[in-house]
Amino acid sequence: MLSRVADCFYWMSRYIERAEQSARVLDVQMSLTLDDPSATVAGLLLSGIAPPPAGFASALMPTAQGLERIDPRHYAAVAGCVAAARDNARQIREQISAEMWEQLNTMYLDISRSGRRDASEFTSDIIRDAYLFHGVTEATLSHGEAWHYVQLGRSLERAASTAAMLQVYFTARPAGEDADAGSYVERVGLLRAHAAFEAYCRCYTAELRPERLAEFLLLNAELPQSVRFAADRIEESLRAVARSLSRRPDGQPDRLAGKLRSALNYGTIDEIIEDDLLEYLASIQKQCRQIHSAIYQTYIAYPIETAIAR
Repeated sequence: MLSRVADCFYWMSRYIERAEQSARVLDVQMSLTLDDPSATVAGLLLSGIAPPPAGFASALMPTAQGLERIDPRHYAAVAGCVAAARDNARQIREQISAEMWEQLNTMYLDISRSGRRDASEFTSDIIRDAYLFHGVTEATLSHGEAWHYVQLGRSLERAASTAAMLQVYFTARPAGEDADAGSYVERVGLLRAHAAFEAYCRCYTAELRPERLAEFLLLNAELPQSVRFAADRIEESLRAVARSLSRRPDGQPDRLAGKLRSALNYGTIDEIIEDDLLEYLASIQKQCRQIHSAIYQTYIAYPIETAIAR
């Protein structure tokens, strides 16, 4: 696969994931202010969305209006992310299925009608369209090298943004604080921002203890939105990409992904909190950035001398 094609698959997936996450946080923001006008978790979570790639404006923290406006320079704008995903998909139109292209265009057109709908309907449509895109991709794209780049982009974006939002939340709401009514509402918002409230209740009951929230969103191996689940997918996809190129899965990206996965697989929340939860979350984000850089250096933006040597 051409490095240009791999790059487009990778970023198409990352932008769709970022648009979905931003829309979900915006939805939480609107619903929480109805339940408790003093709840501030949504604004905190908005500032924790994964940092932008080079060339994207990020001086201002995104707001509800910023997330909706069609401005591709604003990294957290839903419309900008969908437009960027569509632009990447257009460059690899012959590589993706017709169903993927149609669904991405449907998502793009739904955003163009945002001025004629209320914000709640807007966010619901974006989340639904993102789910449909992921489902169509799963069902119609061959599960080869291209599919694994899609999984890489989605999982890396998810791991970084989840860790970032947890870091921002626990910076403002330390794990040892008292559980008053306002903090309970915000903890519900934190889980809803990751589509994980019902799953949490089935695992722990409705008692929302901060250390359990951190454990669930960090270390749960079965929750699709958890950092550990994303780390598992990252390592699996990197190994598959290496095999497709007839390489041993022991390059720099694989080693970094294995290191991240091991830390999550064998860590316990008590040890993490005792050592320093915020430092641990910052370390996860740093490792995600390192994996991203290693993917680029190894598979996408490698020097021409490296390609000739192969």
